[in-house]
Amino acid sequence: MAADVYSLMESLSLAGARAIIEGALAEGRGQSMQPLTIVVLDAGGHIVSMDREDGSGILRVEVARGKAYAALGIGISSGTIGQRNQSRHHFLAAVASVSQGQFVPVPGGVLVLDGSDRIIGAVGVSGDSSDNDEAAALAGIKAAGMRAGLDAAGG
Repeated sequence: MAADVYSLMESLSLAGARAIIEGALAEGRGQSMQPLTIVVLDAGGHIVSMDREDGSGILRVEVARGKAYAALGIGISSGTIGQRNQSRHHFLAAVASVSQGQFVPVPGGVLVLDGSDRIIGAVGVSGDSSDNDEAAALAGIKAAGMRAGLDAAGG
């Protein structure tokens, strides 16, 4: 007989993650983007849900996860991380090293916030240009009725 176990605290539900993915995919199709891969992480950096469209490249899962992971790890969008650290190559290399290569500081990784501006997860998108990836992530979060966190100023 299996013993009962305690459930982990939920920061971002599977239903919420699926709604983000559906919204991001709809944006991608509506804008005729290249095949997208979308990864949604909870606040602990664990995958809640992931979709890879037909024809999406074989490294897109890792790239999308790396964008979301970068946003979670630093607390701002992955694009803002790259932008703010363009001349800090040693810093970016060090963070990539300590994250065991799971840190991708280019647009496409966006934080998901609760009503009190606390991070409940992040979405990473890969497949098209980085700016289009970010647009798809933002559209997915909006379609799910959630709030996106681009930077610490509430962008």
